[in-house]
Amino acid sequence: MEAVPPPAKPRVEALCMPALRLKTKLVIAITLMVVVIVAVLQAIYISQIVKQRIKETNTDTENLGYHIVSVARNALDVDLTTTSLDLSDPKQVSLAEHDLLQTDTGLRTLLESVAARLELAIVDAAVTDSDGKVVIDTAETTPNRSEREDLESLTKGGIRKQFEVIYGPYRVYNVRVPFTRRDGSRFGEVIIGVSTTLLKVELRDQMKRALVLSGSAIGICLLLSLVLSSVALRPLKAISRRLDLISSGQIEPAESAPRRADEYGTVSTKIERLGRQMRDVKEVFSALKENLDQMMANLQDGVMLFTSDSRAVLVSASAERFVGKPRGEMLGSHATQIFAANSPLGRAILDAFKTRKPFGPEEIETEQGRRVQVALDFIEERGERIGALLTLRDAESVHRIEDEIELSRRLAAIGRLTSGVAHEVKNPINAIVVHLEVLRQKLKEIDPDTRRHMDVIGSEIQRLDRVVQTLVDFSRPVELRLVEMDLRKLVDEVVLLASPAAEQNQVRIERQNGQDATPVRIDADLVKQAVLNIVINGVQAMPNGGNLRIATRREGETALVSIRDHGQGIPTDIRDKIFNLYFTTKKGGSGIGLAMAYRVVQLHHGSLEFTSIAEHGTTFYLRFPLVETTTSSEQPRVPSEDSVSKA
Repeated sequence: MEAVPPPAKPRVEALCMPALRLKTKLVIAITLMVVVIVAVLQAIYISQIVKQRIKETNTDTENLGYHIVSVARNALDVDLTTTSLDLSDPKQVSLAEHDLLQTDTGLRTLLESVAARLELAIVDAAVTDSDGKVVIDTAETTPNRSEREDLESLTKGGIRKQFEVIYGPYRVYNVRVPFTRRDGSRFGEVIIGVSTTLLKVELRDQMKRALVLSGSAIGICLLLSLVLSSVALRPLKAISRRLDLISSGQIEPAESAPRRADEYGTVSTKIERLGRQMRDVKEVFSALKENLDQMMANLQDGVMLFTSDSRAVLVSASAERFVGKPRGEMLGSHATQIFAANSPLGRAILDAFKTRKPFGPEEIETEQGRRVQVALDFIEERGERIGALLTLRDAESVHRIEDEIELSRRLAAIGRLTSGVAHEVKNPINAIVVHLEVLRQKLKEIDPDTRRHMDVIGSEIQRLDRVVQTLVDFSRPVELRLVEMDLRKLVDEVVLLASPAAEQNQVRIERQNGQDATPVRIDADLVKQAVLNIVINGVQAMPNGGNLRIATRREGETALVSIRDHGQGIPTDIRDKIFNLYFTTKKGGSGIGLAMAYRVVQLHHGSLEFTSIAEHGTTFYLRFPLVETTTSSEQPRVPSEDSVSKA
């Protein structure tokens, strides 16, 4: 039972911002840098302005405080010895001084005038003793002055505190001035409350002007950054265009453009050099790929190249016949997706991939009964496996090629033997013929019986001479007289020659010509004789008459002539002998016709093969190479019926 894969987890796609152009990044970077610089300078400028204004306010307020101290000190210049006070009692003295300050109209008038100073935003003013007790105050309700901060602390604080003066809530700060008597003893202090109202108004106006200047500076900087980035990145656009040309293989050396001595010139030179190298590599790669594709298309064996993770990266056209899948489907697929584990071929290959052990060449019979020769080798580099090479070969074709080689070897041996025998036999035959003529001339008067015997001897000697001459012709090297012609026309001429013999045997010849021309370069006489021999054999194979079908067509890069009879077929035990010289099963046959036909086809770099089914007839296939190269796919093999023999 096939396992059901677990449900796939939902895929969450991240929302990615579009990539920014380099020009945009450069403008943003320059602008941010300027904004940071302007912000820092603005903060320092504002801090200095706030600090300076606070110092000025503090100084002005302190001057008022010292004036109040001076007036209060004058109010205390009273001779207390003339009074009834006990000067040794500090409490009585303190009360007397408090009374003097509170009843002094000049001091009170001064305090009230100070509290009315709008230019300093003074809220209140008071005189306190050494215990912090308020002696005289301008406020109707005494505020809690101890909770206020000193105005001077703002100048020592950070930028944050100074910005709070401008943008924070309204606050009141204390300005303290020490109050001492004329004898130098400490009486208390003068405390003046200063509000930040006026400071806010004054500083905000200056802040607005500063912000306007800052904004203008940032805007100008933005425009300058746009201009500078365009100028600075202009060479990059040229470089990008040239790289695009390089990627498309259209790069050309700059002829009119002058060489620049800056970085752009250096980069351009390197790009040109890189372009030339890439163009050369591309040309070499294209040539290699074209040669490889052509080789893989013409290759009869199935070849498949796998990566280290068992994925097909190279598949020949012939591999489709063995695997039963198109190349496009196999390329990039894993071995487990290409081969079925339940078939003998797929099981053997997948087991080898699983164990990582090479095997073969080994013959495996497929489910269709076809025998395939399989070999799997693993490719290693420095001890590491980087891939695998699988070769698939038709075992029946291999056996047919072996049979063809063996048949050629035997025919060559027979040729050498018959050449020597014919030479040795022809000389005695010539001598016998000469002496027979001499004997006839000497015997002027001979009886009829003797003459008849001498005529028989003469005719048999002539027949033996023709046999020997045939042997000589078969073994002699043939000089081909090649002409270019359409093979269909030659077959039509053979049909005309064989028609009388066919009519005599009540055989009807059927012709089938393909629509495409079949131009071949052949010796017309030899090929005509070879085809005629096979046609005559087909006619003689049907003594009771029948149909003989002759078809001519293009098949891949060859021209094919098929000759099919409906006779009794060739017995299985003699199928490997029919091309042997002098082998015949016909009464009165010479055994030379098929051997001569096979030799003629070989001389033209073609092939001669046949299929035969008992009681159904035999079909011969003659293939000759076409003159021009076609782009057809690989030629289909002749279907195997009972057996297939190839010469």
